Amino acid sequence: GLSVAPDMILVKNRDQADSWAVYHSGMGNAAHLILDTTAAYTTSSAYWGSTDPTSTVWTTGNDGKLNSNTEKYVAYCIANCEGYIKAGTYIGNGDDDGSFVYTGFRPAMMILREYSAVDNWLIYDNKRVGYNLDSAGNAVLYPDTTSAEENQASRAIDILSNGFKLRTSNTTGNASSGNYLYLAIAKNPFQYATTR
Repeated sequence: GLSVAPDMILVKNRDQADSWAVYHSGMGNAAHLILDTTAAYTTSSAYWGSTDPTSTVWTTGNDGKLNSNTEKYVAYCIANCEGYIKAGTYIGNGDDDGSFVYTGFRPAMMILREYSAVDNWLIYDNKRVGYNLDSAGNAVLYPDTTSAEENQASRAIDILSNGFKLRTSNTTGNASSGNYLYLAIAKNPFQYATTR
């Protein structure tokens, strides 16, 4: 029902104490991440059936996080929409003058993850202190831990009118040649809105 294939899918088994399974088009249809762990991505047809999603369906394998007989699930399917939401990838440069990621809009919230390494997920937004070289350090949330919010200069990020820029050499967000995925949601999603 998205009219285009989703670029990111998050699935949760509602009947079991299972982890969240994550699909991202930047990793391919055989790979998956787990939202509530720091584990690197792994490949298995047991998650997405090694099949690309389409504009109308997506495929599951037989892993219980996505497909157990009679159990109930919820899936959040996210498709890129110009000026509103973007799921993509970037490559880190390992420098405090870090990678710039073009989204085409000013992000209000971003989720970042190096998918080929053991590391944290990072959540940033424009409502908490710290972005754009604020001396307090970036306010970061980690969905893979129960930790409270942390303000860390070592996780610095700029939120720009057309994307975001890493301001740290820290490997969690900007390892040299690191492969990262992101999900960015626009601050003002009405770029193409019309009035009557």
